[in-house]
Amino acid sequence: MRSSEHLEDVEAGAAEISVYAAGALCWRVKKKKLELLLIHRQRYDDWSWPKGKLDKGETLAECAVREVYEEVGLPITLGVPLPSIRYAVKPGLKEVHYWAAEVDDLPPLPDGKEVDTAVWCSATKARGLLSNPSDVEPLDALLEAHEAGTLQTWPLLVVRHAKAKPRSAWTRAEGDRPLAATGKRQALYLQRLLMAWHPAKILTSGWMRCIATISPYAQATKAKVKVVPALTEADHKRNPAKAAAVIDKLLSKSSAVAVCTHRPVLPTVLRTLARHMDAPLAARLPLGDPHLAPGEVLVAHVSVGDPGRIVAVEQHRPYED
Repeated sequence: MRSSEHLEDVEAGAAEISVYAAGALCWRVKKKKLELLLIHRQRYDDWSWPKGKLDKGETLAECAVREVYEEVGLPITLGVPLPSIRYAVKPGLKEVHYWAAEVDDLPPLPDGKEVDTAVWCSATKARGLLSNPSDVEPLDALLEAHEAGTLQTWPLLVVRHAKAKPRSAWTRAEGDRPLAATGKRQALYLQRLLMAWHPAKILTSGWMRCIATISPYAQATKAKVKVVPALTEADHKRNPAKAAAVIDKLLSKSSAVAVCTHRPVLPTVLRTLARHMDAPLAARLPLGDPHLAPGEVLVAHVSVGDPGRIVAVEQHRPYED
């Protein structure tokens, strides 16, 4: 899936969509049984997944995290993306984007305004309670992932540095080329976006434009930053195998991490990721130049049960101005 700061760029055919929303199917395993969180909204007298409309300037991923916290008081980290749904509403057509979200054993706290009840229940009970028939589609996808053992994952995020000043306008050392004004705004976008996956560690090229791209997030979260020379354009040109080895090593771990690098390094990064997923999923990778736009993020969801295997990917593209 693809997320954008500007709603018209979220999906092809976006002119048909008048309302965008996002939410999550919160799940846990209790006594070896899968449970899902459903909410009841008194205003509509319906049962649904926690979700809500985008605020102005908000990304879909941010919206999903915010809405779950506002409606039931649960902090979440987004897991694998689930199918989005569309249905008619008074303004036109509404599109809701969903993610799976594993939740610690915390009691949900309905906000009492929009939500008066929140309950954990089995998939069978959830299917029977859901008021909107289209809400069954993301449930089916979640159940399929659970049965396949691919529901529990951790994220590896690949970030192309934000928009930099043009090479043609820069006469000093290439490693010192800074972000353009748009790039600085994209870095602030990334600060908010990355919080949906909470990477506690960032590996980055030491060149200025990469450091500036990840700095707002690192400063806001105190994430650990490690400068890796193999991720610079120059070191990659000399020895691309070292950049590939960085990604392979990360995939052998099991903790959320972000990698910030340059367009010329991305083919090596993406080919390395492709070796860790099945062919249909690899075909969805952005293997054609420029691979990712400046400031764009690719999220690779890595299986916990099958270490090193990537089971889902998604992309989130920043705005241009």
